[in-house]
Amino acid sequence: MTVRVGSPVAGTVVDLAEVPDPVFSQAMVGPGIAVAPSGTAGTVVAPVGGTVVTLHPHAFVIATDSGAAVLVHLGIDTVRLKGEGFTLHVVKGETVRAGQAMVGWDPAAIEAAGYSTVCPVIALDARAGALAEVAGAGQVDSGDALFTWHD
Repeated sequence: MTVRVGSPVAGTVVDLAEVPDPVFSQAMVGPGIAVAPSGTAGTVVAPVGGTVVTLHPHAFVIATDSGAAVLVHLGIDTVRLKGEGFTLHVVKGETVRAGQAMVGWDPAAIEAAGYSTVCPVIALDARAGALAEVAGAGQVDSGDALFTWHD
């Protein structure tokens, strides 16, 4: 199985080790990369096509047809906002395509509320070394490849 995982937001690539949350920085839920969003209000898009298996205003998981599951977390500790500042564009169980609008949000407002807006993109339960073609430092647009997952 090979899965191309795109960026859910436009911004700057951040090494997962730099994410201010040990669950992500220590890859406890799987390897990945993060993106610090640029701009203000915008739309978060699906990094892969598949089925929405978990959906919260601040995070979602999409399972591909091959069984690979990708987690996107919008900011750090943003669960504390209890959905405020997020607008869901899909429902749990929906089939989505890569690049489809998932969530509307305003990173500037979230940052003003005191939360980090960095977005970890995680290959859930992937083995160490399963990621290839990992994006290096620099800017990405929504949909640009962040990594390829070989499992």
